[in-house]
Amino acid sequence: MSSSEMNREVVREYVEAFNCLDIEALRALFTPDAIVHGVLGSGDLDKVIPIWRRLHEGIAIHLTVDEIVAEGDQVAVRYTERGKSVGEFLGNPPTGKTYEVVAMEWFVMKDGKIAKRWGARDSAAMARQMGLSIP
Repeated sequence: MSSSEMNREVVREYVEAFNCLDIEALRALFTPDAIVHGVLGSGDLDKVIPIWRRLHEGIAIHLTVDEIVAEGDQVAVRYTERGKSVGEFLGNPPTGKTYEVVAMEWFVMKDGKIAKRWGARDSAAMARQMGLSIP
């Protein structure tokens, strides 16, 4: 298996662990000094795991991989992201409404683990579909 194929597999494992909010599995997939950049904040795993918890508890986030491209230590993923307003999120009460958007993430891999991750999604469309206001 080539390094690109192995990196694609690590990212698929990340998606599975993220969708289940398996914190132990997520920690195992990232380097100890990994940095995650996202719409709601950036930092090491200790900073972003609480953000990921809020995403799961507030909007029941779920990622479906549509395409993965890998070259060397770089992996890019396009997802269909779905969710539902099921709990308090960014000061909004739950609405019970669902959302679906395209999301993208870019990964830099190091020694078979995720060293950096950037995420981009249309937060305004998500909020609009769920009937939420974003501060």
